[in-house]
Amino acid sequence: MSRWRYLGKRLLLSLPVLLFGTTVSFAIVYASPLDPVSAILGNNYTPEAARSLRQSLGLNRPLWVQYVDYIVGLWTFDLGNSWVIQRGTGAAELVWTYLPRTIWLGFWSVLIAVFVGIPLGFYAGLNPNTGGDYLASFGGIVWRAMPNFWLAVMLVSILSQSDSLLGFDWAAWLVNTNVVTPPTLDFLSNPAGAVTSPETWWIDNSGGNGSFLAAFKQVLPAALVLGSASMGNEMRIGRTAVLEQRNAQYVETARAKGVPERSIVWKHVFRNAMIPLVPIIAGEAFLLIGGSVLVETVFAINGLGYLFFQASVQSDVPLLGVLVFIFSLLLVGLNIAQDLLYTLIDPRVGYEDS
Repeated sequence: MSRWRYLGKRLLLSLPVLLFGTTVSFAIVYASPLDPVSAILGNNYTPEAARSLRQSLGLNRPLWVQYVDYIVGLWTFDLGNSWVIQRGTGAAELVWTYLPRTIWLGFWSVLIAVFVGIPLGFYAGLNPNTGGDYLASFGGIVWRAMPNFWLAVMLVSILSQSDSLLGFDWAAWLVNTNVVTPPTLDFLSNPAGAVTSPETWWIDNSGGNGSFLAAFKQVLPAALVLGSASMGNEMRIGRTAVLEQRNAQYVETARAKGVPERSIVWKHVFRNAMIPLVPIIAGEAFLLIGGSVLVETVFAINGLGYLFFQASVQSDVPLLGVLVFIFSLLLVGLNIAQDLLYTLIDPRVGYEDS
């Protein structure tokens, strides 16, 4: 079986999973106590107005009819409109407005978790029972144990008082930005259009607002908080995986044959140690890229996590269903990517037998 056929098979198998996920999301959203009619009418609620609005929204139709419309709309990407948050605005328009900030946050969260957690874990595994091993292991456990919401609140408090606590003003450091603010991503659409010099687009754009450096600084505290738990997981699992591979028989055989230690570590130990990390990275990437409701709310990132929170609180049923569907697509896509990564890292888990 070729890799393309393998990918096609995985895509076909994902369809029942998505159907089941959208069915469950419909049951949770539409059978929940959420009342969009009361949320829309607010203080103008009367039985007559509620009855008329319920009829105009189609909520008086049989449940199976609403289910069919819900499934067909999602699967044909006819996502409908928001009912409460921005009534009449397309759900797709709202998603595209909030999505870039979540991707920006998730991108840096994944990088922090992968490029800090895994190297620390591999270093600890290559140097067991040393001071560096104990320090890295202790740090990973501490970071993993701290709840995200608590760490977010503490970090906001520290950065808000950084002038007196740390000796420098975080808000004025490098570029002027607020501690809690949505990242401005103007540089993505026009990196050199509003800068004094094309070579300085990453740092100088309208006085720093909208530049790459400003956007990075604005999202960095939230990315540290969001990636901290994943960083601790990957460090611990990476350390264990390296220790197991160092003591494997094939490594001892390679040493007996005179293979240099550097080649053993880079070509054999590290590659095989990555195998148990693949599902960990894929599973946590969903949480990181999908955004965290608490972290986005505390740092005012205003991404999809924040939008999901607002849709839940304000009973915006159609928008809530769309967001659940998007998160389901993201999870299924990451699982497919995980399967493909397995075939690249470990030839024993080949797609020929799938």
